[in-house]
Amino acid sequence: MEQDKLDEILGDYICIKALEDGVTIIGLTRGRDTKFHHTEKLDKGEVMIAQFTENTAAIKIRGKATILTKMGELSSD
Repeated sequence: MEQDKLDEILGDYICIKALEDGVTIIGLTRGRDTKFHHTEKLDKGEVMIAQFTENTAAIKIRGKATILTKMGELSSD
C-alpha cells in the first residue's frame, strides 16, 4: 500500500456524542483559504466518528456534545 494512502487511513480520529438534538458538526478544509466542506447534524444520543484527512484540517462542533480524542475527553456547550 502507498505511504500516502496509509497515512490517510491512519489519520487522527475523534468521536462525537450528541447530548441534545441538533448538534452540528462542520468539516473545514486545509489550504490557503479555509472553507466549510461538510456538515452533519446529530440528534441526542447519536454518535459520529470523524477523521482528519488530507482535506479536513479542522472540525467545528455546535451544541452540547461529548468529544473523545487521543488527547482526552472534553465537552462542548
